[in-house]
Amino acid sequence: MLSNYYKKKLDELLAHCRANISTSKFDENLIAKAFKFSVDAHRNDKRASGEPYFSHPYEVAVILATEIPLDDVLIASALLHDVVEDTKFELKDIKAEFGNQVAEIVDGATKIDGIFENYELQQVESYKKLLLSMTSDIRVMLIKFADRLHNLRTLEFLSNPKQMRMAQETLEIYAPFAHRFGLSKVKTELEDLSFKYIDRKSYDEIAKNLKEKKRERERFIKKFIQPIKEKLQEQGLKFEVYGRAKHLYSIYKKIKTRNKNFDEIYDLFAIRIIIDSANKNDCFIAYGICSEIYLPVPERFKDYISIPKQNGYQSIHTTLVSKEGKMVEVQIRTREMHEIAEKGVAAHWKYKENTTITDKHIEDWMKWIRETLEAQSSDEMPKDLMESFKLNLYQDEIYCFTPKGDLKILPAGATALDFAFEIHTQVGMTCIGAKVDGKIVTLDTKLHSGSQVEIITSKTQAPKRDWEMFVVTHKAKSDIRKFFNIEKRKTAEAGRETWEKKVKKFKIHVNEDDLVRLTHKLKYKDLSAFYYEIGKYESVADEVINILKDKNKLHQIEYKQTLTEQVQTELFHKFIKDARASTDGIMFKNGFDNNELQGLQYSFAKCCNPIPGDEVIGFVTKTEGIKIHRKNCNNVVNLFLHHQDRILEVKWNDSGMGEFTGGIKLIGEDRAGILNELTNAISKKFKTNIKSVVINTRGSIFEGTLILSIRNLKQLNDIIETLNKQQGIFSATRLYEVDH
Repeated sequence: MLSNYYKKKLDELLAHCRANISTSKFDENLIAKAFKFSVDAHRNDKRASGEPYFSHPYEVAVILATEIPLDDVLIASALLHDVVEDTKFELKDIKAEFGNQVAEIVDGATKIDGIFENYELQQVESYKKLLLSMTSDIRVMLIKFADRLHNLRTLEFLSNPKQMRMAQETLEIYAPFAHRFGLSKVKTELEDLSFKYIDRKSYDEIAKNLKEKKRERERFIKKFIQPIKEKLQEQGLKFEVYGRAKHLYSIYKKIKTRNKNFDEIYDLFAIRIIIDSANKNDCFIAYGICSEIYLPVPERFKDYISIPKQNGYQSIHTTLVSKEGKMVEVQIRTREMHEIAEKGVAAHWKYKENTTITDKHIEDWMKWIRETLEAQSSDEMPKDLMESFKLNLYQDEIYCFTPKGDLKILPAGATALDFAFEIHTQVGMTCIGAKVDGKIVTLDTKLHSGSQVEIITSKTQAPKRDWEMFVVTHKAKSDIRKFFNIEKRKTAEAGRETWEKKVKKFKIHVNEDDLVRLTHKLKYKDLSAFYYEIGKYESVADEVINILKDKNKLHQIEYKQTLTEQVQTELFHKFIKDARASTDGIMFKNGFDNNELQGLQYSFAKCCNPIPGDEVIGFVTKTEGIKIHRKNCNNVVNLFLHHQDRILEVKWNDSGMGEFTGGIKLIGEDRAGILNELTNAISKKFKTNIKSVVINTRGSIFEGTLILSIRNLKQLNDIIETLNKQQGIFSATRLYEVDH
């Protein structure tokens, strides 16, 4: 029997289901049965917050019932999704109680068990299982969205490394997945919650700025939309129009990509016009009205109604210039388009009332996933496969056409060579160039929406090693890798034949096990790598045969290798232990305390160039002592994910004395005397040494870098602020990768 508390919770869940799920797809008894089963299964379990564990599957079910309302099977499966993973019950028990469909969804949502070489490999295998399960039933992925969203809402109860890992994973996988499924609202919350833990300082700063300017923004939006509302009413259209601030993570990305500060980003808010009509032409009427009242920015008009995005998203996007000169993004869509944009596949399900859960866009994408996984070659690294999936998830798209008018949808940043591989593998392999809108371009030329692309091929062309560096689509990368893997196997086979001839000629007798051990000592990954090296350089075979003929040389190699590995391992583990015991959150020298850390080597990472004032951490390396990174350095995220045991909590001491190197990137107008003006402004006001200046000009624009001796972050920011005020400077921003 359920207690009064749980009866109330069940009633609340059923109320959400009644409000959002069609009665034809909703069996209250199934949900009530799953609710009771889950309560009983998790009765003795607790979350990290101390709450009963059942609160988690319950909240996951509520999120689905309100944000992604599909059917009763989805809600029941959500209530049961952790039962197999965390309780005594097995999958066969779920199958016996609820049938094959629910059991398969629960199995798909259950993490991979077992022992793996490392965390990364386990994650890759879990993703592959998730992808394969999803292609059978899309509800597996919907549960994972809700599961991840609730976990992020309660992330404060986990340790810092786990917070970082989950937040980064969400930005790389789950948020783009949600975008692909058209779940705009879920994707936005996933991004903002992740951003909060990855860069709390920037998160708080943007949130504060938005809050401070809320009234000013609301007054502006009210004034902006009033004439639009009046004109739409005159046309007899039924509509809803409102303004909204962009979400925090999207503002953060704008600030980063445009190298601007908050006050310089004008399109921080958008106007949304939702037309209550089934006629999509009414959206174009509304656009015409907006364009009559305010000046539109032509290059920022996008028609996603005529050509929807691959996730089914439809809307008109335009940017209008207000009477005050501010740019405002406007989105125009029908009510059905709006619900599909917010709730994605669930809204398709609601409107189409059909028997299949997916639509054409989702089905095509899942077909791509299935074919990609099935076609994965043995030499393709799991990490490479996941990187391709991540890339495919980010759905900034471009629309290009063949000379015959066939549409090709590619990810933003795709090149002419990507387009060639999209047509056919063989076209890509023999591509030597392309014509874009009639002009001949190189293979690495990035394409833009609306371009007509004609591929130029040659029978004598073959893939080049550097192709993989600039193509972005999985198909192009995979086809290029396959070509070179085949070439590598041919070279290795030729090397094996050479080796066998050599050992036969010199009458050397060595079995395969002994040869494997020797090649391993000589730092070859495996026999295939050894044969490949011989295929490239026949002299390698002669060198190894000389070692096999000379027993003393063989013994020296084995002894030296064993001793070196043993000593390195012991010293490295001792170093980590000593460093952890000594630092305890305090670093040393050049602005760090130095009481207990005599003899420990450290240096500052060049990837992010930390200076006093930056939040920092230490990482124990194998050969370079302790590396100091900024906490929001991109490389630190990977360190948190894969090497938590080597992370040190560190901080600057109060004095922060010492000379550090700071870099500034400049873009400005190329005119006589500007460099002299800049260096004088820095030298006179800040009394700092300019270590180097590098300037490149392109037409009337210059780009350059200044490398300075600075004391701390405040001084560097003051210098940047001063430079940004100089006449002729378009932008001055911090340069993170600096040679010391």
